[in-house]
Amino acid sequence: MEKQTAAKVCVNPTPGSCIVRASVSSGYLTKGKIMSEQLRTSPELEQKQANAQGLFIRSSRNPLLSVKDLPYQANAVFNAAAADLGHEVILLLRVETCSGRSHLIVARSKDGVGGWRIDDRALLHPEDGYLYEASGVEDCRVTWVDELDAWVLAYVAYTGQGPGVALAKTQDFQTVERLGLVIPPDDKNAALFPCRFNGHYAMLHRPSVGGGSVWISYSPDLVFWGKPSMVVPARGGPWWDAVRVGAGPSPIETDDGWLLIYHGVKEVAGGPIYRMGAALLDRNDPTKLIGRARRWLLGPEEDYERNGDAPNVVFSSGAIVRGDEVWLYYGAADYSLCLAKARIQDILAAVKCESV
Repeated sequence: MEKQTAAKVCVNPTPGSCIVRASVSSGYLTKGKIMSEQLRTSPELEQKQANAQGLFIRSSRNPLLSVKDLPYQANAVFNAAAADLGHEVILLLRVETCSGRSHLIVARSKDGVGGWRIDDRALLHPEDGYLYEASGVEDCRVTWVDELDAWVLAYVAYTGQGPGVALAKTQDFQTVERLGLVIPPDDKNAALFPCRFNGHYAMLHRPSVGGGSVWISYSPDLVFWGKPSMVVPARGGPWWDAVRVGAGPSPIETDDGWLLIYHGVKEVAGGPIYRMGAALLDRNDPTKLIGRARRWLLGPEEDYERNGDAPNVVFSSGAIVRGDEVWLYYGAADYSLCLAKARIQDILAAVKCESV
């Protein structure tokens, strides 16, 4: 199987410009173009967003995948990790069966939009015999790690005591090497960085304590994690991300810092609303939050996002980079899998113009 590797390109930015490296850790496409453009919203985007609340533009093919596309009975398909292998795009779908438990199965497409082919068997399944996964596996993120020559899967392992963070490695998305449960319950929304910082791996995650905020922890070996620090707090009050926040796809490296697309939750009279926003972490020290958009960039507006097992939810755990765009794969109402796109420069503009 063909595998992409990171393009190592360094460019000195000019004042007022954003120069984005051609690398992305979730999906990890390396055919992306280096950009050097002013941080401004494009006229085309302004026109498209005239009647929309967010910044991402939805695919006209939405929903891309639903239970009718599976070759077996299930309740819902949503919340997929994404990887671009060059010759095909892979989605690691969360499929909830009629037992209520979830497993992860690979879907493949040549263009990342249509013609999806579902693998014959699940890549990770609660019946595989691992006690810490006995109640299900959910909401995976994937990161290509050069030094391991492998993709690392960070996913929710639903133990008998609640959800925890588990890791696994794969080179072909056909077999996996489990590293085990690395952060105990209750914890989820784990997203691994593609490189080390001062000799240690870094991973974002969301413990149930601490007000539902995004934390970062470090590890020398991907197994033992420590030095936790809160990075992106829930904002409280009337904010769109007031109640809790969690990492979306694995962070995207740019010359301005690590771009984090994250979900935020607000409680209203009708129940919770899940939306997607963006933040920027320091490139050399990701414990430092250096930018955060005030507004959400994608929220539930369409019928397939408003109605489902979990109404009013858009939730992403996978993205790839194509040219100067982020392709964001997201679960809609915990029922189907969708796609929305935005230019990196427009996301960065929203984040940097509303700096912390």
